[in-house]
Amino acid sequence: MKILHVLKHILFHLSIFSLIFVCFSSAYLLIGFIQLDMSAYVRFIATTFGGIFLLFIFSGVFHLFTRNKHRNVFQEINTALRKVASGNFNVSLDFSFNQREELTQLVDHFNHMTTQLQQMEDLRQEFISNVSHEIQSPLTSIVGFAQALQLNNLSIEENNHYLNIIEMESRRLSKLSDNLMKLTSLESEQHPFDKKRYSLYQQIKTIILACEPNWMQKNLELSISLDKVSILADEDLMSQVWTNIIHNSIKFIPSNGTITISLRQVDEQAIIRITDTGIGIARQDQLHIFERFYKADHARERSKGGSGLGLSIVKKIVEMHGGTISVESELGKGTTFTVNLPIS
Repeated sequence: MKILHVLKHILFHLSIFSLIFVCFSSAYLLIGFIQLDMSAYVRFIATTFGGIFLLFIFSGVFHLFTRNKHRNVFQEINTALRKVASGNFNVSLDFSFNQREELTQLVDHFNHMTTQLQQMEDLRQEFISNVSHEIQSPLTSIVGFAQALQLNNLSIEENNHYLNIIEMESRRLSKLSDNLMKLTSLESEQHPFDKKRYSLYQQIKTIILACEPNWMQKNLELSISLDKVSILADEDLMSQVWTNIIHNSIKFIPSNGTITISLRQVDEQAIIRITDTGIGIARQDQLHIFERFYKADHARERSKGGSGLGLSIVKKIVEMHGGTISVESELGKGTTFTVNLPIS
């Protein structure tokens, strides 16, 4: 790249020198062609002024030729900038400049900027659409059952049933709000991040015991194998990682199934695997499972009260700690989540 830049400068200066040589040579030949009787000194002065005059003419013609082109370029850039300022990011410039590398870079940077802005706008629109959809569903249920309660002709059982649904949908809205606030805080990179050394073994063990009522209710078998590993991490954030993954495993596994949880230290990495014998995830869904609001089965997820944000939060927390998370699954045969975390 540097060699090419030097060659361009050499060619530019050679072209300037060639233009001066041609102008002064033309003036010298023209005066010689006229064959006026003049001294060598006068001939030298006439040649000098004649060369300068020809050089001025060539420069004026060149400037006149390029001025309109550059004016059109800047007019196009100005028009495009006005469109961007008004919120229209679907704009691009298409110019090529042979000797003006800085203008070419300007156009390239502008097109790159508008492409990035359009992608951000698409994500924003998609995010608003997803949030509106997730909020609309529980709100519709709450309004519908509240109106039904106002009829005053319901039995006690129906009345309690409707109240339970309103409470459940209200909790769902509250959880959605909490998750949105947490995800926004994590992505802003301003979320409190308190790293300290603690026992990962003891943390996972405590969360498994806290989930006991859930897996006992479905008569699940738990196979647990945990090395005594300590890591340097934010204990509260990592607690949410294991809680979300284990709750998902319990949520989507049939009764009498098995959940296997293991913790191993390999070199300077802690490897955590959580495997269930649940319904599994389709291969095409595994590519998007960590995206915000993505649900492999919308009807199933809604019936379980999920919002599609849990795994997005999990992935963000793991990446904040310099780790990775992956999923392996097969429909009808279960799912394995693997988390790799640096110990320090």
